[in-house]
Amino acid sequence: MSETAQRLAELELAQAPPHPLREFWNYFSQNRGAVVGLAFVVLVLTVALFAGVIAPHEPNEQYRDHFLVPPVWEDGGSWEFILGTDAVGRDIFSRILYGARYSLVIGFIVVALSLTVGIALGLLAAFFRGTFEALVMRAMDIMLSMPSLLLAVVIVAILGPGLFNAMLAIAVTYLPHLVRLTRAAAITELSKDYVVASKVSGAGMPRLMVITVLPNCLAPLIVQATLSFSNAILDAAALGFLGLGAQPPTPEWGTMLAEAREFVLRAWWVVTFPGVAILLTVLALNLFGDGLRDALDPKLKR
Repeated sequence: MSETAQRLAELELAQAPPHPLREFWNYFSQNRGAVVGLAFVVLVLTVALFAGVIAPHEPNEQYRDHFLVPPVWEDGGSWEFILGTDAVGRDIFSRILYGARYSLVIGFIVVALSLTVGIALGLLAAFFRGTFEALVMRAMDIMLSMPSLLLAVVIVAILGPGLFNAMLAIAVTYLPHLVRLTRAAAITELSKDYVVASKVSGAGMPRLMVITVLPNCLAPLIVQATLSFSNAILDAAALGFLGLGAQPPTPEWGTMLAEAREFVLRAWWVVTFPGVAILLTVLALNLFGDGLRDALDPKLKR
């Protein structure tokens, strides 16, 4: 009898649904590119956290006797400066490591600001149909009619150049996508039985928004936030390249590119390595976002 009971228990355990995290990882790990992207993102995060330990030099320390030193594998290179130095004798490798901090901070702040405001406006537009919804959505349509980078440049020109103003401008340009996505997801959920049951049981409007509807809208928002993270790094680099983002001597990757423009032909390493850092980080985040989409969207699960 005990053996039969044990077999029944094993059969029930085998038929039990997998843990949500294990199920998520099963779908996510099927996308090898997403796993590689996640590993690189973790590497960048580690480098950003321990840049002070890993970097051989201070990011703004100038070595007057080592202007435009080439990388170590070229003639004239030195192991003291693995990736060479810039026009004022600063170590490029150290500046790239410290620049990872700025890129991640930019991504986090931009995504946090745009998500907070975008989710709030999207939920309000979904719950309060009519005049308020029309005003919000027409404002988002007007913002979408302008190129995002141009809109960010206009906002920074009004507020003044600087890293925080650049992050605020980029966050504003991401609002339309998040507002429209939240509104569409919330309207879809409002017609379902569990929302009607919550209304009948006497749930108030704030509870319906935040506790009942919002958790079921998070999957597409998480994917969009991941992709916005990578776009924020690109847009911040573009504003920095135009002189509207982080100001020298901040070791932000876009600002490093702007400072190195005049040395493109005679000191390729000054431009190449910050550009490669931007390329690899954005590519890894996009691959990671694709994996999240595959794992969180039921329609895309294989």
